[in-house]
Amino acid sequence: MLHYLVREPKIKSAKPPVIIMMHGYGSNEADLFSLAQYLPDKFLVVSARGPQTLGAESYAWYQADFSKDPPLINKAQADSSRKAILDFINDLQQAHPFDESQIYLVGFSQGAIMAYSLGLTEPHKFKGIAAMSGRILNEMKPIVAPQEKLKGLNIFITHGTNDPVINIKNARDSKAFLNTLNIQPTYKEYPEGHTISQQMLVDLVTWLNGK
Repeated sequence: MLHYLVREPKIKSAKPPVIIMMHGYGSNEADLFSLAQYLPDKFLVVSARGPQTLGAESYAWYQADFSKDPPLINKAQADSSRKAILDFINDLQQAHPFDESQIYLVGFSQGAIMAYSLGLTEPHKFKGIAAMSGRILNEMKPIVAPQEKLKGLNIFITHGTNDPVINIKNARDSKAFLNTLNIQPTYKEYPEGHTISQQMLVDLVTWLNGK
């Protein structure tokens, strides 16, 4: 089972909705978990650690060669991590019961890439995904679920127009691809770099509160 941190819902219920947070390349589960205190009280919030160890307190969902554009990914690791997250969610249910019809993925950077990959291939498992400063992998497009199965998937996208790590073009291309699938995401751009700004967080909370 993946390592994780958990914030129990502040509003108690037998089966709360759940947010699964996924960090970026070279980070760890504590990074996004610092935002948990700001997320809506009704949610169980879980921040997971990527299975690939890069160094001390440094992890990833898959390794990548960033000298290429777009980066050359280790597809086997990406596929393995996708399965690991699905297994993790199943295992989590035993320790922290939650509403299986109210699972939200919130990912930043590589975590956002994983959120896209999971949501678009297994849309029946997720109520919504928030992709912050990420992109949709070209490698994933051939295995995206049929359009009729994607109808109930809510998608929230944030991206900085000055992002030096994952260029804003990736967010715009991702939105355009989603539109071809008849998905109309909530899409927001900000005059920011590769980060989650206060306004991005406010907009994320607003989106979650609307669900």
